[in-house]
Amino acid sequence: MGDSSQPRIIYSPPRLLDIQTTVPDPRLLFLKNVSIPLKSSPFPIRANVYLPKEKEPQPDDQQSTKKRYPVLVTYGPYGKDIPYSSFHPGSFAEVNAEQRSEFSAWETPDPVYWCKQGYAVVRADERGTGQSPGLLDTMSRDTSEAFYQVIEWCAEQEWSSGKVGLLGVSYYAGSQWRVAARRPKGLAAIVPWEGMSDYYRDRCRHGGILSNNFINIWWNRQVLVNQYGLTGRSKLEFPPDGPGARGQEDTIEGDLTEEQLVSNRNDQTEDNEAHQFRDEDYYASKEYRLEDIEVPVLSVANWGGITLHLRGNVLGYLYAGSRFKYLRFITGRHDLPFYYKEQVEMQKSFLDAFLKGEDRVGWSVPDKVSSIEITLRKGSMGFNDAKKEKAYEKRSESAWPLHSTEYTDFYLGPDHTLSRTKPNPTMPKQQVGYKALGSLDKPELVQFITAPFENETEITGHIVAHLNVSVTSENPQPEEADIDLFLTIRHIDSSGNEVFYTGTAGDPVPVCKGWLRVSNRRVHKENPKHKPWLPHREYLSTDVLPVKAGEVYAVDVELWPTNVVVDVGGRIVLEVSGGDTQGAGIFQHNSEIDRWVFVFDRDIPWFGCRVLILLQACYQVCWPEPYPFRRRL
Repeated sequence: MGDSSQPRIIYSPPRLLDIQTTVPDPRLLFLKNVSIPLKSSPFPIRANVYLPKEKEPQPDDQQSTKKRYPVLVTYGPYGKDIPYSSFHPGSFAEVNAEQRSEFSAWETPDPVYWCKQGYAVVRADERGTGQSPGLLDTMSRDTSEAFYQVIEWCAEQEWSSGKVGLLGVSYYAGSQWRVAARRPKGLAAIVPWEGMSDYYRDRCRHGGILSNNFINIWWNRQVLVNQYGLTGRSKLEFPPDGPGARGQEDTIEGDLTEEQLVSNRNDQTEDNEAHQFRDEDYYASKEYRLEDIEVPVLSVANWGGITLHLRGNVLGYLYAGSRFKYLRFITGRHDLPFYYKEQVEMQKSFLDAFLKGEDRVGWSVPDKVSSIEITLRKGSMGFNDAKKEKAYEKRSESAWPLHSTEYTDFYLGPDHTLSRTKPNPTMPKQQVGYKALGSLDKPELVQFITAPFENETEITGHIVAHLNVSVTSENPQPEEADIDLFLTIRHIDSSGNEVFYTGTAGDPVPVCKGWLRVSNRRVHKENPKHKPWLPHREYLSTDVLPVKAGEVYAVDVELWPTNVVVDVGGRIVLEVSGGDTQGAGIFQHNSEIDRWVFVFDRDIPWFGCRVLILLQACYQVCWPEPYPFRRRL
């Protein structure tokens, strides 16, 4: 477990070797296991360098200097030498054929394609993984510092033009935000494709609640098994139902003992369970300022990423200090759209503009290219059907949130309705209850549903739910308790069937979700980032407020940004639950350490507040609703 107060010994083999080799290939020049020296460590970062293969100069050519190329860099823990075809065979088989080669690796740009486009590609093993010795400490400040030095090294090489771009999915996107804020020399543009920007809020603790299940799966299948020095890495097998570090090479410089391996890593599963607040060293050490990012940004968010990356791409775009920054919303699975032909063309167009100076569409011209492009989720296309989803219309916008947003109040009724009609403040107080600590297998929830929509209506942007909650029980209970709120927005079509959308793993997901641990309810309204449509919380240990049985607490719950077009006759459902419900998938919050063991009845009393103004006898849900969709065509 990571603990800066304890002395740390980092183990390495008896001696470091020069393990660089050249792999022959007719399409590119492949330098394998190039050692990149670090100023901050005695251990190097090992990288694969792929260079365009130029026509050999003839004797009469006046070619006196080597050609230089802009560089695309990735730095991560999944294994630069693990073929995509081994890491996730099922996914690789569906990747656009133009983006597949034996050098393809999970969630990274394909070297064969990009070298043909005149780019050098550098794929580095993150410190402590693959062939890079050192401390394995994913998403930490120190490993980001190593990434910073890798970028500067790439900019200085004789084959480099001096301009570096970052391009990758998921982990290889989240790392871009952090390192770009450090402003390494040579960095010219970033393309964080579905990548969280806030370690605490986006990934680890949703509303303060530990998102443990995915972290456990991710750590044990994709990271821990690729640790530098792990015995028998090349023989590891995983079920074929998802990604995993299959097909890795053994550590060339030798294995480490189990004791040495434990000393050489900070375990995300343990550290996130042991720490709860952003002012603890563990989380505080991972903080950075998005406002410090200056390079051009193309942030790509997926509406279906409702439990991990979506929020980070939106807020990363919103807060980045870049002069040229763009936000694109897509749909589909997490793994495939990055490689779609039209998406690769967009990536290339953007990178050519800022790394080559070849701006064919105007990315580098103020206001030439729309800063926002949204995919409109209209109709029922099913889920995990890329062909059908391509029918979704796209629309350009000039700002986020959209300029045309009309924030609309909806109120919860004791008859489980969700209505625009403001309740009569003189009516008696009423309440609805459900059992606390529900789970995906045994959900405990209440739902509120609108009347059928009379007009086709688009909902795009941020949703806030203003709730009043209490916890009660007939059984003996501690004086202080807590309440974990899990909120979901669902779309019901005119036939009464729920409309599902494509989630991260191709699973069916609802419109969006949101979470809050009620003891973390304090909102920092004085913070410049606080907005009526985006309550700002710091999640500090000093912010914790008591939760006592029988008392009523007014809370503002942030739901993640979203888009849905509701047809005539369609309905919207607000679901409030005490645990994960359908759509959580592998992103469950079921830690026995983090979730309370006591089971209470949890009540929602029917007196409460509107947005920013307390009123009697009402709830309010606020979502952005531009005027009816048809009028926008």
